[in-house]
Amino acid sequence: MTVDAVTEMTNQALYLIIKVALPVLLVSLIVGLLISIFQTVTSIQEQTLTFVPKIICVFLALALLGHWMMNSMVEYTTQLWSNFSLYIHR
Repeated sequence: MTVDAVTEMTNQALYLIIKVALPVLLVSLIVGLLISIFQTVTSIQEQTLTFVPKIICVFLALALLGHWMMNSMVEYTTQLWSNFSLYIHR
């Protein structure tokens, strides 16, 4: 196994991690930003106010995107295992 092959596998894995995590993180970021704007406008400074809406939205995003996320990870894992013979160096 060459350094180029390891680098390519690592790049693909990191890209997959970013691709799978980004939608959920963006939902959390947007909901947090909207709640912060709401708190600023209404002068409500309750720290726990952001937790419940954010966790509900993240769960909804996981429920909606979970199938796609799992399929992406399974495809990558299947690709790794199907090419396993190429990784063995004799």
